[in-house]
Amino acid sequence: MCGIAGIVSREKSVERDVLTRMTRAIEHRGPDGDGHWINPSSHVGLGHRRLKIIDLTDTGKQPMFYADGRFAITYNGEIYNYIELRQQLEKRGCKFVSTSDTEVLLALFAEKGEACLADLEGMFAFAIWEEQKQRLFVARDRFGEKPFYYSIHDGALYFGSEMKALWAAGVPRKVSNQMLFRYLSDGAMYDPSDLSQTFFEGIFKLKAAHYAFVSPESLEIDQRRYWSVDIGKVDQNISEDEAIEQFGQMFRESVAHRLRSDVAVGSSLSGGLDSSLIVCTIDELNRGKQIRQATFSARFPGFAKDEGSYMQAVIDRTNVEPHFVFPDESGLTDNLEKLFHHQEEPFGSASIYAQYCVMELAKKTGVTVLLDGQGADELLAGYHPYFDDYLHELKRSDKSRWRAEAKAYAVQYGSQNGGLDLKAAVSAYLPAAFRAKAKQIRQRIRTSSNTFLHRDFYRGNANSSAPQLARPGTLNEALHRHTFGGPLEELLRYADRNSMAHSREVRLPFLHHGLAEFIFSLPSHFKIRNGTTKYIMREAFRELLPAVIVNRTDKIGYEPPQKAWFENPRLTDMVRAGAQALADEKILTENAFDHVRSHEGKTTIYNSYNWKILMAAGLLKG
Repeated sequence: MCGIAGIVSREKSVERDVLTRMTRAIEHRGPDGDGHWINPSSHVGLGHRRLKIIDLTDTGKQPMFYADGRFAITYNGEIYNYIELRQQLEKRGCKFVSTSDTEVLLALFAEKGEACLADLEGMFAFAIWEEQKQRLFVARDRFGEKPFYYSIHDGALYFGSEMKALWAAGVPRKVSNQMLFRYLSDGAMYDPSDLSQTFFEGIFKLKAAHYAFVSPESLEIDQRRYWSVDIGKVDQNISEDEAIEQFGQMFRESVAHRLRSDVAVGSSLSGGLDSSLIVCTIDELNRGKQIRQATFSARFPGFAKDEGSYMQAVIDRTNVEPHFVFPDESGLTDNLEKLFHHQEEPFGSASIYAQYCVMELAKKTGVTVLLDGQGADELLAGYHPYFDDYLHELKRSDKSRWRAEAKAYAVQYGSQNGGLDLKAAVSAYLPAAFRAKAKQIRQRIRTSSNTFLHRDFYRGNANSSAPQLARPGTLNEALHRHTFGGPLEELLRYADRNSMAHSREVRLPFLHHGLAEFIFSLPSHFKIRNGTTKYIMREAFRELLPAVIVNRTDKIGYEPPQKAWFENPRLTDMVRAGAQALADEKILTENAFDHVRSHEGKTTIYNSYNWKILMAAGLLKG
């Protein structure tokens, strides 16, 4: 895990000082060393910050070269199947001087070109310069775990792991008013019609599962997709026993591959189903070994949604060394500017601070790599609104199963969601009530948001509202949209920035592309059944997990007491100052803060807009 940076210049020679400024800006991503290289014609430069994880010797340094200098790479990530790939390459005559996955990636690219991407299991963002062909190859992993930003400015292409590397090179830092408007009015964190867009004008992302070739003459990045999941290929004939066995085997293999490391590996334990399964699976794989797994957790004692009891159930069942951190509103206010600095774009809630604290704790403990559970909810229908999509699918395809699932949902959750009675739930299609309620809340937030916007800012950007997407027709369509359409990538950005802020690496076993392909090939009833989410995962690991975990039906995660935190005077002062800064820029009205305070009784709107003010002000301040 590292940080990358680079320049491809059309006319001017690349200056080492500029490369150095770029890598210095992302030093936190790789404190174990740096490297800079400029090609013979001085039109291409690659920079790197190193975090030592595999091959701790100098043979693993980057930029790395291969085939007598024909290929040079700067690379961020992990290729989990690099051992198997290396063995295959050695059989074909390849020679290696390091034990790193970087050299394996270089050799594979030298042999196959862009076709090498199909062989990679891992997370990555990298750039390879081909000296003979005078072109740059750039690529990003299938889910977007590792970041890759770029900008064409002043006759050169600049790229890096974080936007701050581009700003250090002189790329202008100008907030996109269209993206800011969408965020303030609709809460949009990305543009679903173009996932390459960022909150800054002229700065773009290489999209997940895409690659491009770049020549110094054109500097154009023509992004091309190299992988996708066909949600139309559903295996209706697979038996439940076969599906459970295959899921369990593939998940264990994914975890095992993500334990490959030359430094200490631990886990993030939230108490939920996903992180608990990872901890228990690692414990199972470690049986018979003299290894005690370190776990890291955020606690909120006294808060109704503290998950300490669930964490303890896992701790009691496994051979782990638990570590805890206790985030509070004082820490949030102290660290908010650091969070802005590392995240660079708005983030969803104060739960990001809890994750930040967990990574900081891992650093203090000396554990460099953490496994975590992101991706499971999007692949396996872990969020409750997915019941809506599933019942919508069943209502059209299988009325009998629709009635049974609606009844099971009502029995499981009816009393938790407005006390709707069973008969009404079955006959009136219960989740539709929650969809309507969510739409009503969104409309209230949007209306309130637009009331606070300065009229000139509103008029200048009102036509740039985020596009409204058609409702998914099936559960698989909904899961695909959330996995590959933006929502998951936002969570991955949070995790990448929070971990790398403390020079830690996060690995995500659920984001094995083969596992994802398998999950999308399964009928919907393997994901939701009898009012329960993640059905196949629960059944595959029912004996491994504590009963209190495998039978959980609520969904929390690292949810802090954010409403109470906003009662802290320091945080209130920060919101007031942020609102004034936005008013000075004619983005909000002069009385926006007072309007927000007047909505204090309407907690959804109040908390939402408080947070938006903090995020928007942080975005402008930088």
